Amino acid sequence: MTMSAGWYLRRLSAMGPQEVGGRAVDAVRRRRWRTARPDFPGVTGARFTAVLPAGALDGVAPDAAKRLVAEADRLMAGHAEYFGVERDDLADPDWWLDPKTGRRAPSGYAFDVPYRDEETVGDIKQIWELSRHQYLTVLAAAYAVTGDERYAERVAHHLRSWWAGNPPLRGVHWTSGIELGIRLLSWVWVRRLLDGWPGAAGLFEENPVALRQIWYHQRWLAAFPSRGSSANNHVIAEAAGQFAAACAFGWFPSSARWREDALRSLDRHLRSNTFLSGLNRELASEYHGLVLELGLAALAEADAAGVPVPATVRLVLLRMTDALAAVVDGRLRPPRQGDSDDGHGLVVDGAGTDRWGSLLATGDAVFGRLAWWPEVTGTDVRTPLLAALLRPAEPAVKRPKSRPVHFPDAGMTIMRAPGEIWVRCDGGPHGFLSIASHGHADALSVEVRHDGVDVLADPGTFCYHGQPEWRQYFRSTLGHNTLRLDGRDQSVSGGPFLWTRHAESRVLVADTSNPEVSRWCAEHDGYRPSVHRRRVELTAASRELRVVDEVRGDPRTAVELAFHLGPAIAVELVGSRAVLTWTVDGEDRSAVLDLPAQLSWRAHRGETEPPLGWYSAGFGRKEPATTLLGTGSAGGAEFVTVLGFHG
Repeated sequence: MTMSAGWYLRRLSAMGPQEVGGRAVDAVRRRRWRTARPDFPGVTGARFTAVLPAGALDGVAPDAAKRLVAEADRLMAGHAEYFGVERDDLADPDWWLDPKTGRRAPSGYAFDVPYRDEETVGDIKQIWELSRHQYLTVLAAAYAVTGDERYAERVAHHLRSWWAGNPPLRGVHWTSGIELGIRLLSWVWVRRLLDGWPGAAGLFEENPVALRQIWYHQRWLAAFPSRGSSANNHVIAEAAGQFAAACAFGWFPSSARWREDALRSLDRHLRSNTFLSGLNRELASEYHGLVLELGLAALAEADAAGVPVPATVRLVLLRMTDALAAVVDGRLRPPRQGDSDDGHGLVVDGAGTDRWGSLLATGDAVFGRLAWWPEVTGTDVRTPLLAALLRPAEPAVKRPKSRPVHFPDAGMTIMRAPGEIWVRCDGGPHGFLSIASHGHADALSVEVRHDGVDVLADPGTFCYHGQPEWRQYFRSTLGHNTLRLDGRDQSVSGGPFLWTRHAESRVLVADTSNPEVSRWCAEHDGYRPSVHRRRVELTAASRELRVVDEVRGDPRTAVELAFHLGPAIAVELVGSRAVLTWTVDGEDRSAVLDLPAQLSWRAHRGETEPPLGWYSAGFGRKEPATTLLGTGSAGGAEFVTVLGFHG
């Protein structure tokens, strides 16, 4: 999609004077680089010393190695899947092709490419993802584990192809800092994992084309950091990639300065992007994982290079790890809150590896697990590799002695009951920074799982660019388990990554001290002058969840109350009672959802005009799921919903 003049005005209004000034400087520099790009200083005598310690690969479990090799063989055959699109062209990929639309991004000066315009470029996420080169880290890891040079030779062929087809500042792969940062991190690990291959030095430090690419990537990141209202997970990826490259590829006159600047930025933005409780301020669970992966990878580079890092870097990563351990359900799945684009910081594992278990395993290796942490039974390749570089350190901070259930700064409360009933209550901020780019209009929503199965589900994200009606639906109030008044969202959208007004929520009660009954209450002002207040109670003995909604304001206000069921849930709706059934691990389960009788209830599934009744398991993927929607008027009464689990 192209951005209108109105969008630019709304976006400008979300910036402070310092950010406006910085962006003006960036614009001038971009114009100057069109005709007078920076001069590459050249390098002689470069050597790569950031190798894995001896024996590091011995820690890779056989089943993790088997999954890795299976994935590498699939890639060698040319097959991969990105965001729901199967590809069979990876033997010799076209770096500018979007396989979903068949469009090919235009060439030319990078900052002239209209990468948001799908009609011109295609789906930019499809084009960018392959060029993060994380599939090359998988192939390089397969070489490191097996010694089979076919994997190394394929990596070399693809890197030479990419470098030839994407010279500095030409084309779509030079338009976004997060892409350059993650790509640099991938290159560091590709070089590290190929170290035993005879051609590794000739591919990297003895290759003038590679040296030029590595230098220009770092020069770009030094010149155009994400600023102000955009300083979210992007700036952390930029800093992590810059820091990793400046440590491992520290061959250039500016390497020391880049390393210092990147570490300073990483420290600052890890702190600013993270609540003191350890949860990510974007309130988007997948980005919590991305930032934690990037931070741990950067810390590993520091320890490998002997670069001291501020104590706050380790402290934030420790808090993030403990917070992740606290919020996952019994199957190690985190909340499905806010945006998700399936982004990873470092990939060296095969399909089927549990991302969240892997992060907790790495956290255990670096910080040590606490007694209340969930058990991680799976294995992965990444943890032993990172652990071989990282220096475990005793954290000089008090850690929680029991599992935290309420995170006041993030407004998140996790309730649990026997039978692996897991409930998330959302009473936190709308999002991070003035634009809250990855937030959803989901104030007071609830998310409920039974033994890892989504019962009352957060529908997810599905897309960012190119399909505005779907982007709007998945981030809307109607697209969450909460209440909508007068057909409007609680917060006001100004574009696909811009909110111009944020609903303010406050948690009034978060009491989980009684093991028999957990209570939560919160309200928000997104429908001013009306106020939506919600109370939630989870009773352990009866395994019953009670949700009470109250609207304070005009009783004639139109009300819509939505409950989105997970894709595994079958439903039979009769009047205001819904019988829910599903199967998990071969066992039949059921629940009854008694809905407010004063509303008129209908089941919606897979509707498109407008969208309603959908679930997105991952970016670019959606499937029909049932949404129960009650409509009526506020009427001055309370709306009581009771969910009771049977088996």
